[in-house]
Amino acid sequence: MTFVNWARNQSGTPAEVRVPSSVEDVARAVQDAAASGRRVRMVGTGHSFTGAALTDGIMLRPGALTGIRSRDDDRVTVLAGTPLRVLNEQLAGHGLALANMGDITEQTVAGAIQTGTHGTGRDSGGLADQVVELELVLADGSVATVSPGQELFDAARVGLGALGVLTAVTLRVEPAFLLHNRRRRLPLGDIVGSLDELTSANEHLDFFWLPHTEACLVKTNNRSPGPARPPAAFRRWLDTVFLENTVFGAACALGARLPGLIPRINTLSAAALGESESVDVSYRAFTARRDVRFLEMEYAVPRECLAQALRETRDLVERMDWKITFPVEVRVTPPSDAWLSTAYGRPSAYVACHVYRPTPNPEYFEGVEEIMTRLDGRPHWGKLHTRDAAYLGKVYPRFADFVALRDRLDPDRLFTNAYLDTVLG
Repeated sequence: MTFVNWARNQSGTPAEVRVPSSVEDVARAVQDAAASGRRVRMVGTGHSFTGAALTDGIMLRPGALTGIRSRDDDRVTVLAGTPLRVLNEQLAGHGLALANMGDITEQTVAGAIQTGTHGTGRDSGGLADQVVELELVLADGSVATVSPGQELFDAARVGLGALGVLTAVTLRVEPAFLLHNRRRRLPLGDIVGSLDELTSANEHLDFFWLPHTEACLVKTNNRSPGPARPPAAFRRWLDTVFLENTVFGAACALGARLPGLIPRINTLSAAALGESESVDVSYRAFTARRDVRFLEMEYAVPRECLAQALRETRDLVERMDWKITFPVEVRVTPPSDAWLSTAYGRPSAYVACHVYRPTPNPEYFEGVEEIMTRLDGRPHWGKLHTRDAAYLGKVYPRFADFVALRDRLDPDRLFTNAYLDTVLG
């Protein structure tokens, strides 16, 4: 069986595929891999653009490790293979919610946490920052439960699957809440000139710049006491299905055939951007639907470097005359204390560049990557980049500690693969 990721840019053929339904099954697979000299990895739903999940040994598919194991008023323990979209619905059924999340919810809980998936938040960080306990199977087949105060906890929250196989996660939750979502169009120059004001005035800021234009779609989410005013069913379909996916996909396909039209297409798209407001349950306001397949590179830079990163990216696209259909997305997060979180130790801003999957543009990614690395940028672990351990060791203060812990826990590299060999050495 060949595994292919969502973007269809990564594939691999494991020697064996297993579908564990318990932590004991995972431990047995780890022991069997060690005994037979093979490697072992647990794959999620394939939403990483890198080869993070690939293995030539035993691949674990977590489809039977799903659901909430236990819960109380402020925490839930969820099995590793649970898709985030399912977790959101189950939490809502209990009147609970996560404080923050990313905009795509197809990933498994474990996959999202291990690769450092983040949303955007002035005060609340990514998924790893909402973890209060981890259960994982170590290379010797033992099961470890780790919590704050233990060295392994801060290392394994964004552990890349390099320290063990995650089987369950306990997350901090809170009573379900409403978000006032506002979408509006602003010029890029205005945003760059008021970044501090925008980030301080909104709990959650997310904006998209359309290359070849000055137009940005700015999305803010702030807590609301209600009442709920969700988008009408037709409006939700019009925005999230028809315009943002069907029409956008057609525009990307047209641009792929006739690249010279892309600036005009983007200008028309910018003109179509309109203002809207709604008050809805948090997980619906945070998340979006993404049907058009793309490739993505995302870097986290120090928050104070965001304006420079955006100006240089805009100037680079204009100077090189690349034709880019997909918008550039920008988000922010507070500092994190997970060792390999892209936000470790500093308020961070994320610049995400996308290209239509049928028309990859490696020169675009290379050019933007050069800008981001000059600003001490840290690449998202699940998105395309070319950085190796030599570079990453310079931008992560606890990188050497992580590698040393890995040496102790997995000296035989049972959990490694080609991607980890590159980024961890």
